[in-house]
Amino acid sequence: LDSLLQECFGRYFRMDVKSLSELLKGTIDPTLRNEAEKKLAEVHKIIGFGPILLQVVMSNEVELPVRQAAVIYLKNMVSGSWVDREPDTPGAPVPFSVHEQDRALIRDNVVDAVVLAPDIIRIQLAVCVSQIVKHDFPGRWPQIVDKITIYLQNPDPAGWLGSLLCLYQLVKNYEYKKSEERGPLREAMNLLLPQLYGIITQLMPDESQQAVSVQKQILKIYFALTQYVLPLDLITKEVFSQWMEVLRVIAESDVPAHTLQVDEEERPQLIWWKRKKWALHTLTRLFERYGSPGSVTKEYKEFSEWYLKTFSGGILASMLKNLDQFRQKVYVSPRVMQQALNYINTSISHAHSWKLIKPHMLQIIQDIVFPLMSYSESDAELWDTDPYEYIRIKFDIFEDFVSPVTAAQTLLHSACKKRKEMLQKTMNLLLSIIQTAGTTPSQKDGALHMIGTMADILLKKPVYKEQMEKFLVEICFPEFNSPHGHLRARACWVLHYFSDVKYKNEQVLAEAFRLTVNSLLHDKEPPVKVEAAIAVQMMLSSKGESARKYLEPQIREITLELLKIIRETENDDLTSVMQKIVCTYTEQLVPVAVDICQHLVGTFAQVLESADAGDEKAITAMGLLNTMETILAVMEDRPEVHGALEPVILQAIHHIFTNSIMEFYEEAMSLSCDLTTKHISQDMWKMLEVMYTVFQRDGFDYFSDMMPALHNYITVDTKAFLSSPDYMMAMYNMSKAMLEGDPGEDPECHAAKLLEVIILQCKGMNIDQVIPIFVELVLKRLTREVKTSELRTMCIQVIIAALFYNPALLL
Repeated sequence: LDSLLQECFGRYFRMDVKSLSELLKGTIDPTLRNEAEKKLAEVHKIIGFGPILLQVVMSNEVELPVRQAAVIYLKNMVSGSWVDREPDTPGAPVPFSVHEQDRALIRDNVVDAVVLAPDIIRIQLAVCVSQIVKHDFPGRWPQIVDKITIYLQNPDPAGWLGSLLCLYQLVKNYEYKKSEERGPLREAMNLLLPQLYGIITQLMPDESQQAVSVQKQILKIYFALTQYVLPLDLITKEVFSQWMEVLRVIAESDVPAHTLQVDEEERPQLIWWKRKKWALHTLTRLFERYGSPGSVTKEYKEFSEWYLKTFSGGILASMLKNLDQFRQKVYVSPRVMQQALNYINTSISHAHSWKLIKPHMLQIIQDIVFPLMSYSESDAELWDTDPYEYIRIKFDIFEDFVSPVTAAQTLLHSACKKRKEMLQKTMNLLLSIIQTAGTTPSQKDGALHMIGTMADILLKKPVYKEQMEKFLVEICFPEFNSPHGHLRARACWVLHYFSDVKYKNEQVLAEAFRLTVNSLLHDKEPPVKVEAAIAVQMMLSSKGESARKYLEPQIREITLELLKIIRETENDDLTSVMQKIVCTYTEQLVPVAVDICQHLVGTFAQVLESADAGDEKAITAMGLLNTMETILAVMEDRPEVHGALEPVILQAIHHIFTNSIMEFYEEAMSLSCDLTTKHISQDMWKMLEVMYTVFQRDGFDYFSDMMPALHNYITVDTKAFLSSPDYMMAMYNMSKAMLEGDPGEDPECHAAKLLEVIILQCKGMNIDQVIPIFVELVLKRLTREVKTSELRTMCIQVIIAALFYNPALLL
């Protein structure tokens, strides 16, 4: 092996499968990795490297980890270097791109590679196909269509899945394009769509994993093809009807019984449920986008009326079949439930389909919506084992897109809002559930959940509006003392959703606040505290000034408790509660403003440490920074508080800048601006140096966000600004970098503005030495192309300011 490696790493690298495999093997071995990567960096530019790399990926002689290393290298090369690129700056070396001879060889072989590859490699190769299609189809690569056709015509199903995956990449590239940009796709699908239909109808009776995988892939292609544009010339009414029948049969087909042996949490990932999900997903999408008269674009008007008459009966029957299985306690996957409910939700809006669904609607609400919206066993398990995860899931907006509970809520709301009698029938049902002696805590939760979901409708109907106060007192208030945590949380949630109730009796409003605040301060269960905090915010917002007095005596306690819960849950919704409290009780919070900020900064650091959880953590961190900004804003007229807040908030700003956490630069710049509005401390002058470093390192794109703070440094304490030539040079260098670096004309306008502000602000303060270089900078910019009148005006204003400062310097 040593001599082989010597040969690989030696100067004369032989470009063949064996040598390249050894080299890639070296990248997996920690002791050889650096050496191997260095050699790869040298040889990857040689003509012939790409095709041999693809041969390594395809070779069954090479061990799988090496093939994986090869396919990842290939994917990165295709993603980053497939297209010829211009040098970044004039005179710089031309960036590497794959030679056309190699590109042609890769194009000729990549579809075969996808077909023959094992799954783990196929996924990476599909990314390569997607990139190549994006740049080379149809111009340099019309053959991909013929390649796919040949595989699909072959009666041997072994080549179908891989070639369908390539076709999926092709269709995905056109998925969001307008109709007029889809010519090449339409031509390809003229040939391929009948083949897809032939295969899926042939395979539908076959329940084997292999056959169902192929069907699922065909459904995904059909969905991507029709999601945004329905090409009526390609998919005529006859063709559309054939596909609708395929979708209908799959939508109501039973999933094989053996799937019930799999653990319930893993069932949705089974290929049989995925096939079904894609059938329902497609049907729901087609109905809402092309089959809903009144909400379709004009080219589908006639089509939508035909759709509604032709398909409503059959498709609604298959949706109801899925719901009925759920009702009979047969397992149905959450996404299939969600899509079936969404389809029925769209049906409510149209008279024709409503007529078909109306006889079943109350039963759907009672037997499907109600159980879905009730506190479930899995909710209880999560609440007990990990209440913080329970909170995260209940407040996760991304969860809403896929949750059957959200779909059930939407359906309930639509039915009761759009169809007469439904509200009254539903309310009668729910009130009887609540008032029946044998109702379980879970059922009571479901009924309250449903009533709260309809709050906005109920508050518009005089007959219910009048009764709401009585309802809250008799049905909601007692649940604050329930032994069940989930019912105490639901009671807070109901007050949140009914925060706009007009109370005739002020004591009832006072009691609503007392119960909610009590839950926030004294309940032992975190989910109850979170719901209570949000209810307090909503009631405060709704009742305005008149509600202030209810919280005032305990406001410090409430604020500190809130800070504690924000830290424990890292919940984004709570930061807006905090902002509401700070704005409403500024006066009372002056003594603890610094403590509040210290707590927020500590929580911010904690959230960043665990920020691997992605978007929601970033949203929480942003909420914390915005809360700091709110505190600074409300304390602006109290210099002593502002001064004490500064060192605390600077910790967060420093953390962001020194660790280059770019997603929070905007907020950090904004806080820096707030801290320099009226007075600039020694520490804030040091911060200017930090900001300048940030600009040089990676702040080029953030110059416009810096601008308000830079403006303050020049205008708030001009004397201090002029006391060190470094400050002036920093401003000049930043403006110069913008005006010479082509960041776009908007940031360039800011750069010219900065120069103008300096000149006008420092008139009579002897800055003669910088005037000529400022003017030279803008004149130089005016000699290059200027697209917008704003930039031209800004540059000319710098010259006018210089003439105003001292004409003699320019003449």
